[in-house]
Amino acid sequence: MSAPSPARVSAARALQRVADDDAFADLALDAEITARALTTRDAGLATELVYGTLRWQRYLDWILAPHSRRTLPSLDTRVLVLLRMTAYQLVFLERIPSFAAVSDAVSLAKGRGKPGTPEFVNAVLRSFSRRGAREREPRPPDDAIDALAVRLSFPTWLAARWIERYGADEATALMRAMNDRPPMTVRANTLRLTREALAQRLTREEQLAGAPTAYAPEGLILEHGGAPAGWPAFAEGTFAVQDEASMLIGRLLDVQPGHVVVDACAAPGTKTTHLAQLMENRGRIVAFDPQPARLARVTEAARRLGITIVETREGTAEALSGAMTATCDGVLVDAPCSNLGVLRRNPEVKWRREAADVVGNAARQRAILAAASGMVKPGGRLVYATCSTEPEENEAVAGAFRAARPDFVLDPPAEFPLPLDADGVLRCRPHRHGTDGFTAVRFRRVA
Repeated sequence: MSAPSPARVSAARALQRVADDDAFADLALDAEITARALTTRDAGLATELVYGTLRWQRYLDWILAPHSRRTLPSLDTRVLVLLRMTAYQLVFLERIPSFAAVSDAVSLAKGRGKPGTPEFVNAVLRSFSRRGAREREPRPPDDAIDALAVRLSFPTWLAARWIERYGADEATALMRAMNDRPPMTVRANTLRLTREALAQRLTREEQLAGAPTAYAPEGLILEHGGAPAGWPAFAEGTFAVQDEASMLIGRLLDVQPGHVVVDACAAPGTKTTHLAQLMENRGRIVAFDPQPARLARVTEAARRLGITIVETREGTAEALSGAMTATCDGVLVDAPCSNLGVLRRNPEVKWRREAADVVGNAARQRAILAAASGMVKPGGRLVYATCSTEPEENEAVAGAFRAARPDFVLDPPAEFPLPLDADGVLRCRPHRHGTDGFTAVRFRRVA
């Protein structure tokens, strides 16, 4: 039996780290790609296997279960990862020969468990691969919501929550969009070149075609073509990787050259550096984060992009805001949240969250927002944002803030690239706008 492909080796190892160590998929995958120096082609396949397997995890378990004499939850995670990853290839990646996917899984199973593990993996996958597309799905759960959640590979509690809020049709569209492969979106560093010039350079150097984003004037959607961090254009600071919805958050604050601005939850610095770009690298931005390693990423991002107006301060908004009372033209609170709006980029999150987590985040978010508001001077602006679609983390937090601080009023812009909803809230949704799921509201201090 030949050695398994480097892409499958890397994908299996990354998926096991996600399962066993609660690692973030992107970090685990990047570490594997770097350690094994994968080619662009292998890195692309490994990425597809990791994210696809995580997106469709529940569905894969459902269609695999009838072919295993042991219950899937009882399996060693190393074995379960191989079964899921191979089933994903057989069901969703039609160009991959089934014999190659199964053979590599059996090779990877050697030395990965008790004696007989390769034989077990082979038996399950051979049985599964003999089934046609119409035969793979067993009897669905009797409950309609549970059945939909299984087929779309979502936790039932989250499917039920979205159906209650949006209705079945829109909730289904949202779940399908969250399972789509997201575009590779980058932000041209207009301190150094235009979006058009960046597109031309990436076409010339990386053979990648780019299309302008629909809403953000500095955004570019690229064909998938490997790891951007390895491109010369990235090293030279001509762009940052950033979703279009995230770009709109920075634009909502409406910063100007010469402003004093605080990014209260700054790491890894994507929005911080965008604010600096919008300020034409003139003025002052103070970036807060309580974790030194994450704060170092803000410094590195600013250095790479040629930005000189960013200062970093280690600590929370609650601890640091007192030193900047009523001094800021703008304050951004991109609050820690459930991350349920970015499941297409972080699919492992949906298997780690519970309904209680959404409610539990609100107290922390209210505390950060309250502390950050003290830094806004009269006439200044405050933007509260999350990469969550959930009202407990957004509308409820903003509503409580308004009730507690009558000196702040809603301040939606009269014009904006993506029109705000009637209540003045910016809601970016993948099934409606093709972006990640972000929610944001802007306030202005009147006294």
